[in-house]
Amino acid sequence: MKRRIASWENGHSTPDDFYGPLLCEVYDLSAAELGLNHEGERDTGLLDAGYPASPEGAIEAVGQLWRADLNRYEPLLQAEPSEPAWNEASLRWLVAPEPAVPRQHRDGMRVGLGDVAAIKTTADMFAELDDRFGGDHARHAAIQYLSTEVTPLLRGQYTEQVGRTLFSTVAEATLLAGWMSYDACRHGLAQRYFLQALRLAQDANDRRLAGSILSAMSHQATFLGHYTQAATLARAALMGISPVATPTLRAQFHAMEARALARTGDVRACEAALSAATKALEGRNHDDEPEWTTYFDEAELAAEAAHCFRDVNSARQAVTHAENAMSGSHVRSDFFATMVLADAHLRTGDVEEACRVALDALDLGEQLKSARCVSYLAEFRQNLAAIGNTTDVQSFTEQAREHRLWIASGDHIRA
Repeated sequence: MKRRIASWENGHSTPDDFYGPLLCEVYDLSAAELGLNHEGERDTGLLDAGYPASPEGAIEAVGQLWRADLNRYEPLLQAEPSEPAWNEASLRWLVAPEPAVPRQHRDGMRVGLGDVAAIKTTADMFAELDDRFGGDHARHAAIQYLSTEVTPLLRGQYTEQVGRTLFSTVAEATLLAGWMSYDACRHGLAQRYFLQALRLAQDANDRRLAGSILSAMSHQATFLGHYTQAATLARAALMGISPVATPTLRAQFHAMEARALARTGDVRACEAALSAATKALEGRNHDDEPEWTTYFDEAELAAEAAHCFRDVNSARQAVTHAENAMSGSHVRSDFFATMVLADAHLRTGDVEEACRVALDALDLGEQLKSARCVSYLAEFRQNLAAIGNTTDVQSFTEQAREHRLWIASGDHIRA
């Protein structure tokens, strides 16, 4: 170890993806401030939100993203999402030719299905942590795993069959990295992860997963206020996987379209999309659904409907759907549904009930490290302030003031 440190001090080498983040944490400095950025991270091309032209391009791009993210490359962490990138990605995927076979790396390690299974198991563990504790809880650890353990496998030797399975599994793990980054409100970074995941799913010939990735992009676009792009992404997902779509996926894509349409104020089209989602989900056969769609159930659809009716100012309908949206098994989703319920009660004029429900949400979210959760609270906090300093508001504020997420929501508003 002494020789390694001496080599760093003398400029003969730089800390790798393992030691670099540790030094950043010890000294409480960014990778740039410590001079640890690699050449790839200095390349402005890293900041481009482009859709890779080949599987090799996807491997190179996602590897650079993981490495730069791991070393806290600030221009990437603070990057804004690109609006044209959403349209380009959906179009490029829809008109894509036959999936390409990744070029073999003769000097790479041999990769088998056992290696792929290990990635899947590990990603599932991080997905559970994300669900229970929020995207900021284990995001850095997930990226470290992908950068350190998965990059060599993508650059290894594998048969076409193994390669397809590998690409599909890594696409799913990269989708998770995108969701975690989105939950942390690293929106430009999240979008870039979604783009790379889409390309990997394309080359895996996994159209169902690709559609789900477009759905995630739609979700993010709605959150950021890009409603037309969000609706387009949801429609592209439905169109692109139509021959292989399952009822759950169709329901999910219709629900994402409804979320976007609600924000545009198109009540009729929003309700039609929700109706289509409900009808699709009624035809679900669990045996035919991909394992990663199981989270989207009646409770999740009710949560999406609650968001929609809140956004079109149908507060009483929002209350009804939000009350049916508590799954009891997905902490963050239940937090969002509870906050929508609180906001809906506030819009009906029932301030006392709104405050009671918001306190339930604060208790529920005490372990969550999620910038998105903070943004929901900040919105509720602003709406509550418009009510005035009533007795109910005073009592609620007194009880809420010690909750970590409530404190963070105040910082969010001031920022």
